[in-house]
Amino acid sequence: MGDTKKTYYITTPIYYPSAKLHIGHTYCTSVADTIARFKRLAGYDVRFLTGSDEHGQKIQRAAEAQGITPLEYTTNIVNGFKALWEKMHISNDDFIRTTDERHEKVVQELFTKAYEKGDIYKAEYEGWYCTPDETFWTEQKLGPNHTCPDCGRPVERVKEESYFFKLGKYTDQWLKFIEENPDFIQPESRRNEMIQFVKQGLEDLAVSRTSFDWGIKVPFDPKHVVYVWFDALVNYISALSPFDGDGELYKKYWPADLHLVGKEIVRFHTIIWPMMLMSLELPLPKKVFGHGWMIVDGTKMSKSLGNVIDPIPLIDTYGADSLRYYLLSEITLGNDGNFTLPNFVTKINADLSNDLGNLLNRTIAMIEKYHGGVITKCDDMDDLDRDVSALAVQTVKDFEASMENMELNKAIKSVWAFIGRMNKYIDETMPWVLAKSEDANDKARLQSTMYHLAEALRIIAILVSPVIPVGAPKIWDQLGLVGFGEATLEDAKTWGALPTGTKVVKGEPIYPRFEIPEMVEATPTEAKEAVDTSNIPPLKENITYDDFEKLDLRVAKVVSCEKVPKSKKLLKFVLDIGIEERTVLSGISQYYEPEAMVGKKVIYLSNLAPKKMMGIESYGMILSASDWEEHLEVTNIESLPAGSVVK
Repeated sequence: MGDTKKTYYITTPIYYPSAKLHIGHTYCTSVADTIARFKRLAGYDVRFLTGSDEHGQKIQRAAEAQGITPLEYTTNIVNGFKALWEKMHISNDDFIRTTDERHEKVVQELFTKAYEKGDIYKAEYEGWYCTPDETFWTEQKLGPNHTCPDCGRPVERVKEESYFFKLGKYTDQWLKFIEENPDFIQPESRRNEMIQFVKQGLEDLAVSRTSFDWGIKVPFDPKHVVYVWFDALVNYISALSPFDGDGELYKKYWPADLHLVGKEIVRFHTIIWPMMLMSLELPLPKKVFGHGWMIVDGTKMSKSLGNVIDPIPLIDTYGADSLRYYLLSEITLGNDGNFTLPNFVTKINADLSNDLGNLLNRTIAMIEKYHGGVITKCDDMDDLDRDVSALAVQTVKDFEASMENMELNKAIKSVWAFIGRMNKYIDETMPWVLAKSEDANDKARLQSTMYHLAEALRIIAILVSPVIPVGAPKIWDQLGLVGFGEATLEDAKTWGALPTGTKVVKGEPIYPRFEIPEMVEATPTEAKEAVDTSNIPPLKENITYDDFEKLDLRVAKVVSCEKVPKSKKLLKFVLDIGIEERTVLSGISQYYEPEAMVGKKVIYLSNLAPKKMMGIESYGMILSASDWEEHLEVTNIESLPAGSVVK
């Protein structure tokens, strides 16, 4: 049967071992792991690869500074990578190191093949080089004061003999491929960026170095080492050992179904890598998805700012499931994601402890109390039962569709809506009242209620397993079921599969509640500067408490945001207000790019009468704060001075 399964090959970037991995790497790998777990659940034969990119001048310099060999240096850090992935319950099938002999062999084979084809030639390079990013830059593309346009750090002037790859030779073939395969680069905004980059013209790419020797030797010219991109990118193929035996793994899994990468390296994976493969006459991967950055308290993570978050203390304190759940549910894949510790703890308390944890705890406790722990299978008895059993079936469909579309947070949201419905079902059926009744119908109704709760939890355990792999089996165990590892998505599609006579096993709460940490304000060390208040608008006249009570203010989450055609100011928002979604127009396009708003939370006035603008009905108002110098903020009012007007 295994040979008849559809295959699915997914990869993360191979991470650079210049330091410990941070929460951004953890996010990327958790996304890949969740997709891999879902595909296995859906019946695919999955190959999931991650690894480490260990060559280059930066590594050699760091090792020399510590008085150890580059391999010793990278091995110490890579061991930390592997320990982190174990803590996060990452289910990778392979871990590739660019220092592996299997990798070196494939790189040399492919480099030689491209050289013999005439696509690699020797010349002298003189130009600007960014050591941290391992990237060459022309004078025209440098940032201010001769800095790297990507990372902003100083570049070095280098002159050395190099081998070059004829990148521009494949421009037309690449553009044709992108036109014929519009889903190859995702999300769409990244595809448009890459097309424009290529149309501006490509220079040939330096693919070897002689100024350092920490790398894979060019087989026909060993004073050269293969430069990072012709080395690192090949890992996706070298991990499949194409030249070993009959190349069984390569034949089975290549081309990759998905390369998941950070948006800062989309260019290398969607332009250089495909053009290398075109030269080598090898199949191209099916999709490259560039996810966003992890923002911390509204600022991009940076070592210089000191806001890089180490995931290990979070895992040790709150558990791997909590971190995985927060990252996957809060961030729309493709957008940047903001991490704050209070929001993180609030979210896991509400969703994992309150919603899911309480549903499990209450259900198991009631089955034990009312029926000695034994579940009796019952069919739908009334409209409430029919409602939840139908919703269960629909939830599985919605979850599967969202996961296939790589809308992970939407998939999770559909499951949590079902969890919320089942908690409400308890309140509606009132089992504690039914248990006191001597009426036979009430006794049957109580058994049916307990069965519907347990069966819902069985389905929930299957659906959440790709996201929270530690807690899901515990739900299964407490339901008294066995063989969780053999459960599939198909098992979740049928309502009523929980057998009669199953005996629950009460356990400890799977997700405890945590104290919400306070945000500590920094104490000013200098005297506060005087603020000119002459331009601050005066306070308006008092209103009554009854007037204020009429306002219905809600926290809303931005589901989507786009510019309104033919309008210079209006943005069209779709807001999730918990009970439904609302369309709202807001005249803030001069302050915000639409894609930057998706996933943000805003304050929303929900009971303002609808108003039609530009042919679109706007329901309610998004509140913003504006100072007296025409600066405006919707989500980050901390940046505005006291006295700014909320409107």
